[in-house]
Amino acid sequence: MKAFLVAGLFCFLAVSALADTFSFRADKMSGSRETGKEVIILMGHAEVRSDNLVLKAEQIEIQGEDNQFIDCSGKVWGQEEEKDIFFETDRLRYDRTLKIARLEGNSTLEDKKNEIVAKGRFIEYDDQAEITVFQISVRLFKDDMVCRSEYAVYRRNEKLLDLSGFPVVFKKDDEFRADRIRVDLDTDDVTMEGSVSGTIKN
Repeated sequence: MKAFLVAGLFCFLAVSALADTFSFRADKMSGSRETGKEVIILMGHAEVRSDNLVLKAEQIEIQGEDNQFIDCSGKVWGQEEEKDIFFETDRLRYDRTLKIARLEGNSTLEDKKNEIVAKGRFIEYDDQAEITVFQISVRLFKDDMVCRSEYAVYRRNEKLLDLSGFPVVFKKDDEFRADRIRVDLDTDDVTMEGSVSGTIKN
């Protein structure tokens, strides 16, 4: 029975992989091919590769037609190889059709190309639009600049960071606060709106 199940899953993956490069490995695997209930569960050193994305976790669950949804839990690590983006989180949900990843729990995203490290309790990364939304205890680090807020939107193509929810930016010994802050991550220029305050040390 186990041999039949494993053989069936390999067949299922081979068919769905025709439209997209998709592979996996793990210590253990179980699942079902029943129509409308397609599911594969990978346990122990689980790893999935889809196009340029690599995901590793203690457990990975793959659901839906053409393996559309991927749910990772337990020491999740990922890499978008083409864009040199890395992330770690407690849990990750990924939609392979929309190319959207949602990170939950203690989460870190590192954009090595732009030399940025960002942390938050919830991160939504839109791979196609190259826009990332951070929520709850957001912190972003770049060179000698530190940004903090409760909500932030990072537009990777434009290299812009919009902060709201008690935002504050520290640049060396300088401090900036406002209702809304925009940071140009290319020039490190700061634009502030609403209840603006700050401290600049010469």
